[in-house]
Amino acid sequence: MTEPLLSELLDLALEAARRAGELLRDGRPDDLGVAATKSSPIDVVTEMDIAAEKLITGFLTERRPDDGFLGEEGASVAGTSGVRWVIDPLDGTVNYLYGLPTWAVSIAAERDGETVVGVVETPMRRETCRAVLGGGAYLNDKPVRCRPAPELDQALVSTGFNYVTSVRAHQADVAQRLIPRLRDIRRSGSAAVDLCDVAAGRLDGFYERGLNAWDYGAGDLIAREAGALVGGRPGERPSYELTVAASPGVFEPLQSLLEELGAWHD
Repeated sequence: MTEPLLSELLDLALEAARRAGELLRDGRPDDLGVAATKSSPIDVVTEMDIAAEKLITGFLTERRPDDGFLGEEGASVAGTSGVRWVIDPLDGTVNYLYGLPTWAVSIAAERDGETVVGVVETPMRRETCRAVLGGGAYLNDKPVRCRPAPELDQALVSTGFNYVTSVRAHQADVAQRLIPRLRDIRRSGSAAVDLCDVAAGRLDGFYERGLNAWDYGAGDLIAREAGALVGGRPGERPSYELTVAASPGVFEPLQSLLEELGAWHD
């Protein structure tokens, strides 16, 4: 792959994420979290989610009409160029609903099935994380690296929970057994942000079951380019079963412990 193509894909991802982030930030009603009906706020969030994805896909299609798409809100186009965009227009929808700042726009570009560009825009933090395959990871244009590995019992690890009650119950059981083996557990509500926080040295590790490709597409590359290890179950890539990211030295024992605790199944 040529450098000009990488630069083009990165520039497009950055601009699309910036525009979508502004749409979501500026278009959010001030009273969203206290709307009178239960359905109303959810409907508004869904509308904003869909609008952001349409903005992203429309912007990218204008500039690269032969590319494919995979998006959380239904964008699915095969494309003919060998490039596919993997998009989560609003990662952290419940945070967005409640007015919490930890939500993000995540855009990754794949070339022939390999992720080559990743951008995570977190408007309320005023942060943009980005990476190009082989080019390192950056936070607001500053190079970032994952933290030096502590012992596992001193590691700060983030996770997330599914919204299906039966699945959450097992995830809570895993977390209960995991907490005594770690420094502590955090739960931000956005996998994309968690992966960037691993990259930036704000977390020692992250794990979650139930993520889709658009949830971890950009963050996976950003974390790896910052020196972190990212995988799924032992010997496997990140998947819906399990996604694990951590500093080398934390990754291996954390992954093994999650396997032992059955974090990969409901």
